[in-house]
Amino acid sequence: MRLDLTAKTAVVTGASRGIGLATVRTLTDEGVRVVGAARTITPELKATGAHAVPADLSTADGVATLMEAALAELGGIDLLVNNVGGGDDVEPVGFLDTDDTQWTRVLGLNLLSAVRTTRAALPSLVERRGSIVNVSSINSRLPAAGPVAYSAAKAALAALGKSLAEEFGPHGVRVNTVSPGVVRTSIWEDPDGFGGKVAAAANTDHSTFLHHLPAAFDITTGRITEPREVAALIAFLLSDVAGNITGADYVIDGGTVKTL
Repeated sequence: MRLDLTAKTAVVTGASRGIGLATVRTLTDEGVRVVGAARTITPELKATGAHAVPADLSTADGVATLMEAALAELGGIDLLVNNVGGGDDVEPVGFLDTDDTQWTRVLGLNLLSAVRTTRAALPSLVERRGSIVNVSSINSRLPAAGPVAYSAAKAALAALGKSLAEEFGPHGVRVNTVSPGVVRTSIWEDPDGFGGKVAAAANTDHSTFLHHLPAAFDITTGRITEPREVAALIAFLLSDVAGNITGADYVIDGGTVKTL
């Protein structure tokens, strides 16, 4: 399938690793000129050939830095992927152990970063009849399965996508959401990351935890999702091949979510 994305321009947040890095690679392979943003610019991001911008997108200043650099580099924005977020700073704790500082941090990174980045990009996206994909999580559908602040932020992000699709669809801008389940990223595979913390809380060796994770999450396919698979879905939704898809939330989780 030809996505016909050659010569389009894109901004991808959280681009240094995992889903974001895979998305940058997929888009650049399709001929897209990409600006990728992350707090830390990794050698892997540099190797993609994308224009890398260091920025803390949990802050308004960080978003302003990114968008100023992106518009200067690209001249305009056709595609936006609000991917930044995740579990680096998320602890596997309950509601009463989640204080205001944690709520503010999680909402700032997982929700407000998308709000601010989208607000800054929309004039260009409207002019170019562009497309947005927000990366949420199956936690928006299974809030009991993860930390409460993270699940709430991802649910709000999915709702934001619906609202944006309705408001800006008549202006030619499509907005969709991708909600992955467990993906093979450092969030799960790093012993010091969220997955390592969950394993430790369960008094389980990290490697053993990862081996049994598909069964523990009742993943129908028996394996976790690869970042490139999520990136392929994102690229499809950004393209004109998906030209009449908007306001949708696509789950990619190997069958973890069992409900309609």
